[in-house]
Amino acid sequence: MTVRKQAIVDRLLTRGGGSTHAAEMGLDLSRNAPMPLFLWLVAANLFSARIASDQALRAARALKDAGLTTADRMARATWEQRVTILNRNGYARYDEKTARFLKEMADHCLAEYGGDLRKLRERAMRDPVEERRLLKEFKGIGDVGADIFFREVQVAWEELYPFADKRALQAAAKLGLGDDARSLARLVERQRFPALLTALVKADLDKVLDEVAGD
Repeated sequence: MTVRKQAIVDRLLTRGGGSTHAAEMGLDLSRNAPMPLFLWLVAANLFSARIASDQALRAARALKDAGLTTADRMARATWEQRVTILNRNGYARYDEKTARFLKEMADHCLAEYGGDLRKLRERAMRDPVEERRLLKEFKGIGDVGADIFFREVQVAWEELYPFADKRALQAAAKLGLGDDARSLARLVERQRFPALLTALVKADLDKVLDEVAGD
């Protein structure tokens, strides 16, 4: 790695706190456990809406803090409870539709996988293409939502590594870090790769790529 690339990577990770959105929710995806996996899929739904990422993060945290941490608990919560949580935490424009989506997501997770997304992975035989197809069967999850889910879950689902979504790759290309996942993955240790992708997306959303580049 060149000195310039190292400096840019260091600035990105410092600015992003070296963390991921899942970590900011208090989720450890490396455990590959049902609760963090389900909540991260919920977050992927929220982050894929046309809403600021900090608002989506706030709403995701609020759902977790309210105890809606599993498919079963999400399904048993009332529509009014979900709407209230979302409305009070920066999701007012989408609260009613998203509250419905979250119930349908939870019901689908329970019916198809017993509330455990590890079973989705096994049904897909750890094939990323099939994992994406099955994820898109969840209400509110399209390619963008699947990208967000993959971006961070690759820390546990090794068949996805290295994965980088379009937005992260576009930001990386603008910074001269490379324009494909393998090039990016060579810049950091495997466990820090999701944090680098998150930092790239944050820098792009905050429109500070030029500042990060140091030009």
